[in-house]
Amino acid sequence: MEKILTKVTTENNMKEYTYTEKKDTRSGFGDGLTELGRENKDVVALCADLTGSLKMNDFENENPDRFFQIGVAEANMIGIAAGMTIGGKIPFTGTFANFSTSRVYDQIRQSVAYSGKNVKICASHAGLTLGEDGATHQVLEDIGMMKMLPGMTVINPCDYNQTKAATKAIADHKGPVYLRFGRPKVPVFMNEPFIIGEAIELQEGTDVTIFATGHLVWEALEACKTLNEKGISAEIINIHTIKPLDAKAVLESANKTKCVVTAEEHMKNGGLGDSIAQVISHNNPMPIEYVAVNDSFGESGTPEGLMEKYGLNADAIVKAAEKAIARKG
Repeated sequence: MEKILTKVTTENNMKEYTYTEKKDTRSGFGDGLTELGRENKDVVALCADLTGSLKMNDFENENPDRFFQIGVAEANMIGIAAGMTIGGKIPFTGTFANFSTSRVYDQIRQSVAYSGKNVKICASHAGLTLGEDGATHQVLEDIGMMKMLPGMTVINPCDYNQTKAATKAIADHKGPVYLRFGRPKVPVFMNEPFIIGEAIELQEGTDVTIFATGHLVWEALEACKTLNEKGISAEIINIHTIKPLDAKAVLESANKTKCVVTAEEHMKNGGLGDSIAQVISHNNPMPIEYVAVNDSFGESGTPEGLMEKYGLNADAIVKAAEKAIARKG
């Protein structure tokens, strides 16, 4: 466990975010689910043979009568979960993001979204940072797939704390939810309250707005330091809820800086960038640059190596910000 002094300071009107440890966001889900099991007896959990990977062990141990191991039968898991809602239960399903979406999209569309069932689809190992398992297990299309379903809420938290808070928050939300999180250990730095649909301003700036989600939020904060050294004032907004998007916060920030960068561990098509661009183009068109995977599958490699190769890091965000500013004219 990496230890660093924790502090948030203001210097030259710039906040500095540091962290005490790195933890995987899937552990935030597991710990949030465990607490929910103690607090809400209507919460049940279903898993497709990946209990350890989804960190659902403690919930299972404490609530053996409310945990259901479905096995490698993801479509069946979604159908069972939909049925459980009819009896007033709040089912949380757990498997890898690829199997939570691509493998069972028909069941989600027909049995969950179409009828507005109160199912919480919880998806781990999303994006490139699944790493060595490669393209067959990595998913870069899931946000686009899920946000297109009517009535589906889509949440992509950035660290352990926010994932834990999001897990607990969606239990109180009525309707289907897609909660996306990951495998690697990342900095734990978020302490702000989590409210579904409300973006969080992490850094105020005047030259460019960086809208980031998931693992790219920390990279955006790192990019902000580099930009500040270059005399560029960047505003950093954490978009943890991609749908419903906080259009008010998006427009307020974008109208101030007059140019935008979006950053996500997802395909450029269909992701956060598309959602931001739609809001801006309908209200006040301006330069937008995207930090995302460009029409490509992933591959096997270390999480750090893949993020570097596919341009999903602080350096890529810095370059995108400079390009967006130059386009302002």
